[in-house]
Amino acid sequence: MSEDDSQEQEDGQKQAAYAAIIEWIFLRRYKKGALDVAFERDEIAEAARELHAKGKIKKPAIKNLGDVVYSFRHRRPLPGSILATQPKDRGWLILGEGDAKYRFHLSKLTHIRPTKGRSVIPLPNATPEIIVKYAQGDEQALLAEIRYNRLIDTFLRVTAYSLQSHLRTKIPNYGQIEIDELYTGIDKEGQHYVIPVQAKGPKDTLGAIQTIQDVTYCATPPTAAQLRKGRKDFSVLGCRPVSAQLVKDGDEEIIAMFLLGFDGSEVTIKEERHYKLVPAAEAPAKPSAGTSPKP
Repeated sequence: MSEDDSQEQEDGQKQAAYAAIIEWIFLRRYKKGALDVAFERDEIAEAARELHAKGKIKKPAIKNLGDVVYSFRHRRPLPGSILATQPKDRGWLILGEGDAKYRFHLSKLTHIRPTKGRSVIPLPNATPEIIVKYAQGDEQALLAEIRYNRLIDTFLRVTAYSLQSHLRTKIPNYGQIEIDELYTGIDKEGQHYVIPVQAKGPKDTLGAIQTIQDVTYCATPPTAAQLRKGRKDFSVLGCRPVSAQLVKDGDEEIIAMFLLGFDGSEVTIKEERHYKLVPAAEAPAKPSAGTSPKP
């Protein structure tokens, strides 16, 4: 067996184990009609031991317990037995509930996907060529294009500045999160904003869970310990969460951008626009009908 085949087999076994573990946890706690199903990280280890003892998974322990939850939050669908319990108008998300605590929650919107057939707004590409040459992967390239072309400014009609990339932090009574990029901005009335941005390449899907985490982070005042370490209080600012998806159609690349909202219960899509970065000579001074933003 080649090294690639061996790695592929190992990855397959890991994903199968993850699916068996999350299914074991959910079905043990789920009751028909429930809107939430709570569980703790220790149950992942418990599930692995029991499933191994029954011969259903190969290894009795999982190296990274948090990766089981992360996998179903961001990378892959939940097992069919869990999806079968969803009502027609809702789907399961896995939310943080505190240190090493989680809960499945039924939500109307679970993923954010670009709408087909929307008009595309051409913009002159200001990304430096050296950045294009050395960009590391689709997601990193997308974040760079958003930054260098000031797409946050154009999309939200504010003046925005990148504050921090790949912010890893902890929300009290929620858990660990990561924000791809955090911006601050100001509008023509002088209102200040915090703008968390999530970005995905063409092979990945934006999740509503990311918006919930972003808004929860921005709306939660820092603890006294966090303030002492220099953490700023974003809860006094307006929060405008943005998600961006790189869409590839043959050789053409489109950047779909979404302004989202979270009212404490449901994530909503407030606005969606599609942009295409083109050479300056190909960018019309006056966009074609149906492509110009609202004034």
